[in-house]
Amino acid sequence: MPDVVLPALNEAAALPAVLRGLPPSYRAVVVDNGSTDGTADVAAAHGAVVVHEERRGFGAACWAGLQASQDDVVCFMDADGSFVGDDLVRVAAPVIAGRADLVLGARRPAPGAWPLHARVANRVLAAELRRRTRLPLRDLGPMRAARRAPLLALGLRDRRSGWPLEMVLRAHAAGWSIDEVEVAYQPRIGRSKVTGTVRGTARAVADMSRALSRSGGPQ
Repeated sequence: MPDVVLPALNEAAALPAVLRGLPPSYRAVVVDNGSTDGTADVAAAHGAVVVHEERRGFGAACWAGLQASQDDVVCFMDADGSFVGDDLVRVAAPVIAGRADLVLGARRPAPGAWPLHARVANRVLAAELRRRTRLPLRDLGPMRAARRAPLLALGLRDRRSGWPLEMVLRAHAAGWSIDEVEVAYQPRIGRSKVTGTVRGTARAVADMSRALSRSGGPQ
């Protein structure tokens, strides 16, 4: 069954429930991105494979987890409790069946789960992505699934918050079949390091804007 890469920075409080909630036989690969709260120890105690990535950044953690994964199909999911692990089955199913090369989870937010500033920023970036690629995507959410070898071959370079957008852009340029399924999105456990703050969202938007500018294509 698929591996699940979970980038984690100080997510010790959320990880036990997150790991217990993964589908049976899905192997957790927790990437500790420089935590100071014992995240790595908690992950190991709950049976996860632990990878240490000292270079800070969402993309850096995801890349380290992808390299450490072993299954043919690899999923990605935040480790903060905002996603429901069972949704991974529906996200991964089209990839496993060969109906899609990359599947994204389009977030269906519960009240209070997605700050307005982050939601608006995501909506604007998704609209620009649709304009450039003609892909009918509504969300650039971090829950997703793809096959490991082709994903590694894409040569993703972003090591910050532009990683999710760069993945879609490069996959589209490579002719991949890209799909989207709706997934639940609930209030995270603990304090957000990125989209929970206006400053964090601004950094993420800047990273994704750079990814768009590097992609070229129709403007």
